[in-house]
Amino acid sequence: MAINQLPPLTAIRAFEAAARLGNFTRAAEELGTTQAAVSYQIKLLEERAGTPLFLRRPKQTELTDAGRALAPRVSAAFEMLGEAWGETRGGARGVLVVSTLPTFAASWLARHLGAFQMVQPDLAVRLETTTRNTDFRTEQVDVVIRRDDGNLPLGLAGHLIVPTDFAPMLSPKLAATIGGVKEPADLLRLPQIDPGDLWWGEWFVGAGLPADMLPQRPAPKMGSQAYEAIAAIAGHGVAMLTPTFYREELANGTLIQPFEHVGSDGSGFWLVYPEERRNLPKIKVFREWILAEVERTLGRGGQC
Repeated sequence: MAINQLPPLTAIRAFEAAARLGNFTRAAEELGTTQAAVSYQIKLLEERAGTPLFLRRPKQTELTDAGRALAPRVSAAFEMLGEAWGETRGGARGVLVVSTLPTFAASWLARHLGAFQMVQPDLAVRLETTTRNTDFRTEQVDVVIRRDDGNLPLGLAGHLIVPTDFAPMLSPKLAATIGGVKEPADLLRLPQIDPGDLWWGEWFVGAGLPADMLPQRPAPKMGSQAYEAIAAIAGHGVAMLTPTFYREELANGTLIQPFEHVGSDGSGFWLVYPEERRNLPKIKVFREWILAEVERTLGRGGQC
């Protein structure tokens, strides 16, 4: 589209704010103008478009189908403009949206994110925890932290943060109920947390026992190491956990790791983002920080 065919920037800004906030008055407050001025700019935009963008009802403003189709594209355009301007100024500003697995968020990231905010006070981090995959094309997410084997789809860049090795852990009180856990087979005398997890079979094979020794009985499935660790600390069973994440619990004795053998399936927690956005200031500073901070606190990590 030619530049002279674009609607006035003031009208587009008014529409974007009103669509995002769902209210003309709040949009006016954000833009430092009046509700009447926002309403006037949007009316101009609707005249240019030849169709209503909002349904105006008493005490309620709602986007029309045309407005709903336009709003995310306008917001994305303003975000791209802001990122380009930030890159021009040489700084990281705005909002960084990080989508991460609950385990990594609870076990490491939430404990260290404050250090990042201290060195990047102009960049606000919004943390989203989920176990589903992220689609960068349709979701407003800057970077994701997920478990992967490193074979990323074309167009994505990734950096290994922490390898996901694993070993059985439990509370010392639970171990004491059978006189202590002295050999791997003793684990079968205790309840397992999520025995259907493939890590159990892999660990037992690595420890010299057949995987089919695991009992086939109903057991809790929690979907996240973070929750399994809480259950293990409470004495509800033996959990298969990544030792790197539970150094503090192992040191203070709330968890014990009875055997040195640690399994590995070749996967790890990876930082992933679109390759084309590699040099955006907010992604660059977060990438450099997290890889350095993981190396400092855990002694392992990926490479830039």
